[in-house]
Amino acid sequence: MASSPPSPHQTHIPLPPDSDSGDKPLDHEANLKLVPIHIVTDASQLPAEFLEPSPENQLVIGFDCEGVDLCRHGTLCIMQLAFSDAIYLVDASQGGEILMRACKPALESTYITKVVHDCKRDSEALYFQFGIKLNNVVDTQIAYSLIEEQEGRRRSLDDYISFVGLLADPRYCGISYLEKEEVRVLLRQDPKFWTYRPLSELMVRAAADDVRFLLYIYHKMMEKLNQRSLWYLAVRGALYCRCFCINDNDHADWPSLPPIPENIIMDHAPEEEILSVLDVPPGKMGRVIGRKGVTILSIKESCNAEILMGGAKGPPDKVFIIGPVKQVRKAEAMLRGRMLEIY
Repeated sequence: MASSPPSPHQTHIPLPPDSDSGDKPLDHEANLKLVPIHIVTDASQLPAEFLEPSPENQLVIGFDCEGVDLCRHGTLCIMQLAFSDAIYLVDASQGGEILMRACKPALESTYITKVVHDCKRDSEALYFQFGIKLNNVVDTQIAYSLIEEQEGRRRSLDDYISFVGLLADPRYCGISYLEKEEVRVLLRQDPKFWTYRPLSELMVRAAADDVRFLLYIYHKMMEKLNQRSLWYLAVRGALYCRCFCINDNDHADWPSLPPIPENIIMDHAPEEEILSVLDVPPGKMGRVIGRKGVTILSIKESCNAEILMGGAKGPPDKVFIIGPVKQVRKAEAMLRGRMLEIY
């Protein structure tokens, strides 16, 4: 690690679940490690092994971003990185493009696994604001759904686990995240909350809280996922990363999707998964979605495909479909049929 001056900020990171902690609850002091929180405004304050990814020193880190209306048009203010011995709050507002560009190799590297909860808007902001193609993510929202499916518990296709809900699940953390609602209230009152400097103690704590549990959750999830689910996790994470980053070359400049491993091809190989983008006539998205989303939900259930809309943050007038090729094509046909009915 790069040497850093002592930090005035600290927090606790849960120790890996295989540590000698017995059956004590997660928030028991025997299960926690006190680590510094570093506020980063210059790349020299980041660990060398992060800035210079290599196959000899592969890393798994917790990852998140905060900002104002985080998307292509919003402002990315802070990027949080959780290591096993420290948390780094990369201040994009203060460090600017030079600092974020220094992080580009790590964020695009296959040697650094980024553990994140719902990567879509973070990826979109990084791509359009800094030209960074977020790669090699483990999205805990996707992983949660795969584990539920793997263990025979089917969830509605529009029922996405929130980060607060994930932390509350006793199979992963089993803790309440009350401060999250406090910050949400502040954000509703003042959307520019993350732009103010210097960072307040509340801002530092809230930013760290969003990543300090991710490595623990990652280890818990890896224990549960089988080889087939791990492949789905990798490919769907890659598709989520590029979902809202629509461009003119159909993502040809993005990293290749993870291939189907040979060890699961032998046992009824899963179908290739793809991302499809459909255009909706301007101003007609509401009619395509249906009242309270009923039309989209019925298509999701019929096709077993993920269907997403850019919504208010954009991109507008586009529907994104993720899933196995046959199911995506079926969803496309149903959506086009719906559009013909309307017009």
